[in-house]
Amino acid sequence: MSRSASSGPPRLAVVGNPGSRRVSLFQDAVTSAGLPEARTVPWLDVLRGGARFLPGETVRIESPGEDAEVDRLLRAADDPTRVEGSALWYARFTAAVREVARAAREAGALLLDGPADIAALFDKRLCHGVLDAAGVPVPASPTSGPAGAPVCGWDDVRDLMAAHRMPRVFVKPAHGSSASGVLAVETAGGGRVRAATSVERDPAGRLYNSLRVRRCTTEREVAAVIDALAPDGLHIERWLPKATQRGRAADLRVVVVAGRATHAVVRTSASPMTNLHL
Repeated sequence: MSRSASSGPPRLAVVGNPGSRRVSLFQDAVTSAGLPEARTVPWLDVLRGGARFLPGETVRIESPGEDAEVDRLLRAADDPTRVEGSALWYARFTAAVREVARAAREAGALLLDGPADIAALFDKRLCHGVLDAAGVPVPASPTSGPAGAPVCGWDDVRDLMAAHRMPRVFVKPAHGSSASGVLAVETAGGGRVRAATSVERDPAGRLYNSLRVRRCTTEREVAAVIDALAPDGLHIERWLPKATQRGRAADLRVVVVAGRATHAVVRTSASPMTNLHL
């Protein structure tokens, strides 16, 4: 019997990490709506080739975050705070999403999240291009979209800043999140370069995401961080000034559903990055 003809509640499944905040909040929303709890399909099972779905299930894909073993399988890094490995993470994650889509299709389940949409969502260059093409105002970027300029290191960043007359830019890992690896770079008279970033470098040159935003005050220091990040892919966008009050910059994170703003969060910071965890 088709779902439309069935009188029972929909059967839901969520691909996620059991006990993570996102999965827990989704389960709360499901039960608050009077529906049976969704069946959780762990990311560990998916990554180990065990994605299984039932006929008629509606499947939601959640973030693979908040699980050190899942992160290790995706990034092959020894520490979840490491910044490097985001390109490998993206390649393995999007491959896993395609496997989920295949398994759902073969089982006769309905997948709510398309693999192509998720691939764009987790690549800042592609996502920026999609928004720009749809008429959504976004900061100017020489790296966005399928034809965006490649960035192989600091020399490319410096040249693109000059060519596009961008004295202040954000340089971001193409596949990063939560300000991991982000630099707010600005140039001044006399060729001076400085940046604010959450990246920390250990004596061996490895990069870590820190909760403390620090200042890079020399071009050599900025170049070293960007050159280390570049192999994973970088996105550059104009650094637009935020509203400020009493020395703190502020912006809004707004959720829009069907053209209507439904949720808004004010974020403030003494640094250029306003991510809430900082």
